[in-house]
Parts: sequence; structure tokens; C-alpha cells
Amino acid sequence: MSEQTEQNQRGVVIVGAGMAGVQTAVALREQGFTGPVTLLGAEPHQPYDRPPLSKAVLLGKAEDSAFDVDFEGLDIRLRLGTEVTGLRAADHELDTEAGPVPYGILVLATGAQPLTLPGTEGVPGVHLLRTLDDAARLRPVLAASPRTVVVGAGWIGAEFATAAREAGCEVTVVEAADRVLAGALPAEATEPMARWYEEAGAGLITGAKVAGIEDGRVLLADGRVLPAGAVVVGIGARPATGWLAGTGVECGPDGSVTADAYLRTSLPDVYAVGDCASFPSGRYGTRLLVHHWDNALQGPRTVAANILAGEPDRVYDPVPYFWSEQFGRFVQYAGHHGGADTLLLRGDAAGPSWSVCWLKAGALVAVLAVGRPRDLAQGRRLIETGVPVDPAKVSDPGTPLKSATA
Repeated sequence: MSEQTEQNQRGVVIVGAGMAGVQTAVALREQGFTGPVTLLGAEPHQPYDRPPLSKAVLLGKAEDSAFDVDFEGLDIRLRLGTEVTGLRAADHELDTEAGPVPYGILVLATGAQPLTLPGTEGVPGVHLLRTLDDAARLRPVLAASPRTVVVGAGWIGAEFATAAREAGCEVTVVEAADRVLAGALPAEATEPMARWYEEAGAGLITGAKVAGIEDGRVLLADGRVLPAGAVVVGIGARPATGWLAGTGVECGPDGSVTADAYLRTSLPDVYAVGDCASFPSGRYGTRLLVHHWDNALQGPRTVAANILAGEPDRVYDPVPYFWSEQFGRFVQYAGHHGGADTLLLRGDAAGPSWSVCWLKAGALVAVLAVGRPRDLAQGRRLIETGVPVDPAKVSDPGTPLKSATA
């Protein structure tokens, strides 16, 4: 038996049972792959979706968010509670606590892990929100409506603050940067969002670093002390790729696996997808690391197609998309505004619905829509086509974006 035939019989092994991993397994079956498919998940739970954790699951409106996937019917082997500790590419094997796992094709879909505040490990009342277990621990805490301090005014911080206010908690959000969402959007787009905190009855302190957290209080670097029955840390996430050190899988400075345009890694027969992988965008002329749900849904279809093709031929170059529900607003974003040369506002940012559009060389490259889903849908199509647009029409909230072409 040839080595290649043996590898094909071993089939596809996917490391990570989150959205990207599950969707890769499903896409393989949908696209006609008949070989063995094994999904390795570090958590013991049935694979689940993460966005509801900061919403329905956290507030007790749902017990879990398990994927509606018939793994047995699709002949996908689930190995849960299986943490992968190493990769030996020469042997086409993974190391796990339960022993080696051979693979023919390997897909890395390990996602991201939340950043922690140094010195807070083991401090009572300090929480992260990334896993189902995290949500289960936080749910009774919120139900008791304690004074809550949220560290970080990014997407997850805003969503948690929203849920905490809905649960009746007194909430204060602390952000080290001088404004909300400083790492994600420019000041022109985020300035209106700061008002949402006050309107929702949540305190917001920007430009304040946390010096330490003690039982029952948060200490700020400027000497202020914030009482806190619970502290939730939401200061970002990093690709969960530390276990790949020394394996030959190339990773970037941000920790992401450096995938190519076909989502292949630097090792033969190894792909990477979702939050753990960056990819080169021909559309935007830069490498993108996208920590959002839609990327974990779309990328697997490309990986599956390239695995089935044998010789990869499908390039992954999406228009990134994500959404966030915070303080009664539905916020959507499509594209990538880095490198844009023009920012245009559609509507009154003090009102309930408005959008921001970014142009580069006369074409739309990104759109942020607050309560304007039609702007998002039409803008996304304009971004995909790359057609020139008329800035005056784009700036007019009464003109549909689809009619704003030059």
C-alpha cells in the first residue's frame, strides 16, 4: 500500500470543535468526501455556537447553544474532551493525552483564547466569557445582580455590559484606551457609541488602566477604587496556537497560523481555518486575521473544496463580516477599512440608525451599519463588485447604497 493511499484511508482529522471545526466536517460531507472524518474537541460538551453565550445562555433564556448537526448520521466521529498537545508532521500524527492520532489531512481549527489580566488568576469573582462553562459560572452571578465591573470596552465588553444591565446589575466598564472600540474602529465611528453606555445606565471610564483586582474591588492605576461583586475581563483574544511551537507550522507575531490563499499551512497536508489562522487578502492587499463568526462559517467551505480537489484551486478572499448586539442596537460591519482614504457618514449618528462608509480610490471597501441592515447588505455587494461610487450619493441616507454607483 502506498503512503498516499494509507494517508487517504486515515482520512481528515480536525482539531477544534467550534464553529470552524464543525463546519469543516459538515462541508466535507456536503461536498462529497467519503473518507473518515474525525473531530477532536478539547471541551467535554457537545459542540456549540459561541455568540449566544453572551446573550441567551448568559441570561438563562437558553440552556446551551449546541449545533443542530447529526454527527452520527453524517458519519463524523466526535472525540470530545480530547486535548491535542503536539503535532509530528513527519509521522502524520497528533499527540493527545489519550495517545497518538494519525491523520491523512489535518485541519487546524483551534480558535482563540481570551487574554487575561496579569495577576488575576485565582482571584475570587474574576471571570472570562469564552466557553459554555464560563457562561454557566456567570449566569447565577448575574442573577444575583451584583455591582459588576467590565474590563474592556470592545465588542465582547459591550455585549456583556448589555446583558448585565438587562439582568439588573449596576455596571461600570473600564477601558485602558481613550475611547471605546479603539482597536477596531476609528474615532469618528466610535464617538457616538460611547453615549450608548450612559443611555443604558452603565458607567464608562476610559483612559484608565487596571492596577489590580482584589476580592470585592478593582484598583485603577490613578488610585480610584471601584467596588465590584463581579469582574468580567474582555480585553481581546489570541489565536490558540501555543501548542504548535516547534512543530514546523509557521505562525505570525500575533500567534495566528500563517495560511496561504488556499488556507494551507507551511506543512504538507495541513490546513488552518477560523480564528486561529490569518490569510492573505488579494482584495485588500494585506494579511487578515478575522476573529468573527462569519469567517468560521465561510472558510471551511474553501478548505473542504480544496481537500476534495486534491490540488488546491479555490482561493479564500472574503469580504469580512460581523455583527454585534449592544445596548438595544444591532451593529453590523462588512469589509476592511484599513487603507481607506475617505470616510463618509450616512444619517445622524446621534439617532437610532446611521452608517459609516469607507472608500478607497473611489470604491466602497467597508461599511458599518447601526440599525440599517439594508445599508449593510447593499454595501457588502458593492464591496464585492468593487465598482466606483458617488461620494455624494453615499453620504445621502435617503439614497439606497445600491443606487450610489458613479
